[in-house]
Amino acid sequence: MMRMARLLFAKSILSVFIGIILLSAAPSVMAIPAFARKYKTACSTCHNNWPELNDFGRAFKMNGFKFPKDDDQFVKDPPLMLGAEAQKETFPYSIYPGELPILPIAFRYSGYLSYNSPQPAAVTAASGYAPSTTLFTPNTFTIISAGSFGPSIAFWIDNDISTNGSGAAGGLGDGYIKANNFLGYYLHVPQNDLNIKFGQFELDLPFTQARTINLTNYAVIAETANVGGLSGTTNNPLTLASPQTGVEIGGYPNKGNTWWSLAVVDGENAVYGTASPTTGHNSKDIYAHIAQRFNLERDPAVRKEIQAAGPTGVRDHTSLRFDGFGYYGQNELNQGGVLFTGLPVFHEPFYRAGGAFDYKFRSRFELWGLWEHGHDSNKALNGGGTALVSATPVTFTGGFLEAEYWAYPWLVGIMRYDGVNSPTDMQNGVSRHDTRSAFEPELEILVRPNIKLETQYTYNYEQPVPGASTFHRANQLLVGVDFVY
Repeated sequence: MMRMARLLFAKSILSVFIGIILLSAAPSVMAIPAFARKYKTACSTCHNNWPELNDFGRAFKMNGFKFPKDDDQFVKDPPLMLGAEAQKETFPYSIYPGELPILPIAFRYSGYLSYNSPQPAAVTAASGYAPSTTLFTPNTFTIISAGSFGPSIAFWIDNDISTNGSGAAGGLGDGYIKANNFLGYYLHVPQNDLNIKFGQFELDLPFTQARTINLTNYAVIAETANVGGLSGTTNNPLTLASPQTGVEIGGYPNKGNTWWSLAVVDGENAVYGTASPTTGHNSKDIYAHIAQRFNLERDPAVRKEIQAAGPTGVRDHTSLRFDGFGYYGQNELNQGGVLFTGLPVFHEPFYRAGGAFDYKFRSRFELWGLWEHGHDSNKALNGGGTALVSATPVTFTGGFLEAEYWAYPWLVGIMRYDGVNSPTDMQNGVSRHDTRSAFEPELEILVRPNIKLETQYTYNYEQPVPGASTFHRANQLLVGVDFVY
């Protein structure tokens, strides 16, 4: 009887989903928020599958949220000018003129139906009861403001007003100001080859986690290093996915086919305190990223254009990109002798390093992947409890491989593999094996240029059942909606 009810429920959801698809198979063109209102253009100008950027959208972002060519001619909602053009000639004896975009504000909202594999009784007893099905779970409601204060200064602010339906769980994502062509005029550096960004921002990762097209996070980018119940002191809450506060310099030379960045950040770790003795941060962390894209279009004239063109219209270039990135920092422990009375403050250096690639075939197919290695120093008390000595480092490796295929401009199929190898996690009972693997097929449908239906199934790794010698998979089906306005 229970099996029949589940089957009827699944068929009902599938019928509703297919019905919406059929009603929406011919989307009309409409503007997306902020930038679309400014230029009176469609989402597809900058996105193939928002929030993922196409070639033009990438050039638009690199150019400080302005059209790469003849921006003034394309603006349909002109900004408020702060000063006269003549003030440029009298600078520094007058304030350099700027501009103020007119209400550059947008909103994004998402939520999902979920079906989870039934929990074993022992998992329920240890972690609490979780219903196998939720008809709708609010994800995030976000306010976004972005734009430019002139030809060379851009800004971005996004804040989750609520997360999972709770206003208290919201918070600032990115909030920064960026000067394109920083000192470029004086150093004779080409436009956008030397930029500076200041504030809170996502690290310049090869693939963004903050604005991902996926319904779940990349596991390796969200990985932390913690010995848990094992011997040692490592307790590093850093994840590359989290926003950081600091300063970043970078640029896009070679007509945007090369890009580089170097950031000095405060580090994600919380301030050390007696009530919650977590790691602290006194030194600054460093993150670096360099990428090179090879344009594989045969026609030299096409390679020089921002986007390629063909019988079906404008499209992305066929290209192949390689990335390298690294992060280095130090955790400080035992401030005030909170963990080990009578012992001094000690440091645990750590690093994250990896590489990535991205292959695009026009605007129909994309294949990308990333590999990362993490290494944290670890210490432990000596036999007499009088000093700290080096212990076995905490390490992990992992990555992901993802493919995206456009059957139609509005119908996108995705397949992703996620894997993290962490002996420490396995020993702490997180997974059955050292390597945690997940396979995640996904289907996304652009009902309208600013409304997207999404469904994703996660075939998860095996996890131990508490107090038993058995294992279970926390598989999950998500069906949801994501829209911006």
